Amino acid sequence: MNFKATLIGFSAILMWSLLALFTAASGSVPPFQLSAICFLIGSLPGIVVLASKPERLVLLKQPAKVWITGIAGLFGYHFLYFTALRNAPAVEAGLIAYLWPLLIVVGSALLPGERLGWYHVAGAFAGLSGTILIVARNGVAFDDAYMLGYGAAVLCAFTWSGYSLLTRRFGAVSTDVVTGFCLATSILSLLCHLGLETTVWPQTPLEWLAVAGLGLLPVGAAFYAWDYGVKNGDIQFLGVASYAAPVLSTLILILFGFAEPSWRIAAACLLVTGGAVLAAKDMIFRKGGTAAQAAE
Repeated sequence: MNFKATLIGFSAILMWSLLALFTAASGSVPPFQLSAICFLIGSLPGIVVLASKPERLVLLKQPAKVWITGIAGLFGYHFLYFTALRNAPAVEAGLIAYLWPLLIVVGSALLPGERLGWYHVAGAFAGLSGTILIVARNGVAFDDAYMLGYGAAVLCAFTWSGYSLLTRRFGAVSTDVVTGFCLATSILSLLCHLGLETTVWPQTPLEWLAVAGLGLLPVGAAFYAWDYGVKNGDIQFLGVASYAAPVLSTLILILFGFAEPSWRIAAACLLVTGGAVLAAKDMIFRKGGTAAQAAE
């Protein structure tokens, strides 16, 4: 397994950990409007690359199933996530939606050449437990009145895990296509904004910087890195390691004064880190074995 590709995929998780901070600092911009702006920004680096190297435009010529998968993954996930938050409490909706890393780990057993071990599943459940400690710190109470929101959150989890697993099957497809996915998601988000929301622009330079940061990193470069990582790296480790995002996000919020430290955060860090190390057992063993052989 490509260790470098796994690290690149993990960099997406690190960038997603900045999502809460940048979103909190972006003011009162409605979600679909924010999505439209950020995905447009996220598509710009790819557009610059394609403009400077026109010969790469041929890489955008892909079968319809590739485009459907990519656009459904990026836009579908965000549409369902926003729908879930509009129709259910954020804590419960967020927990359900964040089943996607576990679904990636379990679903990876269906991929050619992959073997699902007990330690992958155990690591994923450890990560999920850590996420519950972070997200549900004030308790969880599921209510039948919010079934629409819960249903959207379930579909959200299956959408992103399905996109990630199918992306693995399109390993020969260049990551350049993510530029098109981002641009299409921006356009579809704009249409949803025009139909569902009232336009609210960022009010200060800091809010504009936060929006730019969102577009460049967690809603931009992260999707290119994730695409490359799940295609070429250890997808099972990446699935488990994804549970680090809410923990790291909370730590960053504490660092910038948006949240307070607690024992729950410390316990969540231990669970997520332990789960990731357990899931990476094969990768660590192979790396160690290779080093030992080289030393001999």
